[in-house]
Amino acid sequence: MRNAPEIEDLLRRDAPQVLGALVRRYGHFDAAEDAVQEALLAAAGQWPEAGVPGNPRGWLIKVASRRLTDALRSDQARRQREERAAALTPRDAFTAPPPGERAPREDDTLSLLFLCCHPDLSPPAQIALTLRAVGGLTTAEIARACLVPEATMAQRVSRAKQKVRGVRFGRPDRWEQRLPSVLQTLYLIFNEGYTATSGAALQRRDLAGEAVRLTRTVHRLLPGDCEAAGLLALMLLTDARRDARSGPRGDLIPLDEQDRGRWDRAAIEEGVALVTRALSRGRPGPFQLRAAIAAVHDEASSHESTDWAETLGLYDVLVSLVPGPVERLNRAVAVAMVHGPRAGLAEVDALEGEVKGHRLDAVRGHLLERVGEPEAARAAYESAAAQTLSLPEQRYLRARAARLTD
Repeated sequence: MRNAPEIEDLLRRDAPQVLGALVRRYGHFDAAEDAVQEALLAAAGQWPEAGVPGNPRGWLIKVASRRLTDALRSDQARRQREERAAALTPRDAFTAPPPGERAPREDDTLSLLFLCCHPDLSPPAQIALTLRAVGGLTTAEIARACLVPEATMAQRVSRAKQKVRGVRFGRPDRWEQRLPSVLQTLYLIFNEGYTATSGAALQRRDLAGEAVRLTRTVHRLLPGDCEAAGLLALMLLTDARRDARSGPRGDLIPLDEQDRGRWDRAAIEEGVALVTRALSRGRPGPFQLRAAIAAVHDEASSHESTDWAETLGLYDVLVSLVPGPVERLNRAVAVAMVHGPRAGLAEVDALEGEVKGHRLDAVRGHLLERVGEPEAARAAYESAAAQTLSLPEQRYLRARAARLTD
């Protein structure tokens, strides 16, 4: 008999498939989600004592379908819906498939991701709906992760559901053109988990872990897509450093000061293998290039031994594909490591007014400190500290400024 944590993991993994099955068959995103939640609660209450059924996903679909049809029965179109549901209910939704037969509709999770990342939704709405429908997080959990009131998040999720009401469930036409939106949404979720934009914690490990889990699902469903593999590799290679990124009190530890012995070598090896295979298949995309840069850092034995020339070359290719200010700012750091801090400062100055947030002044302060201009560096650090809402980053930047006052 499985223990409670194993059952919780099973329910978390199957929930998107169950929701996808109901939405595909009946529509009614809101009602389907409510029915799935009721089925999950029923399973959580019954399975620890009665045991997990032989086909747990089929059990959940059956229970959720009954709850949904009960809820829809009061509608004026009750008879039509019941007849249509009876006609469309497949045998294998409720029974295990015969040996050797592939389980039906294994891409429902991917279809849900496409639905949650519909182009009519804003990026915050896409993130919220993805975490709710695919990640299985409650509205309260998403609100805490995004640092907004629960009522605000509930309205955001509700509006997102209204916008996708009536959208055909399944892979959209020209779905390859929509995949970048899915990957970008997962990337944003991971970034917020890895470095929180505000609040007392530097990291939100549950959020980063959920992004990794969902990206693994996309990679499993689309094993031939090099950018999905690149994104998973990037997450693994980045998240491998998380235990070394903060001290006992949660203070930020920059990359050049981290104890590399605390990095997760297994995650690094997996990430390197993923990006190596992806890069061998053809012209690399942005996530593959970012993963390759992360691999150069992770494979170096120390900050000083990092192959900065290779890093700069990779950034040159990345900026040619994605000439955004964030990519150019990261490239400026590599320029400073290869050609000296003044060359890096020239690159940073050229980005004035383009980079939003505190990172421009943080990088400027670091480079000014390296060229021996402590007063200007201190002012840059203080300016950066004033712009960030992350308390660990504020403390780090103010400490850097304070040590330059004497």
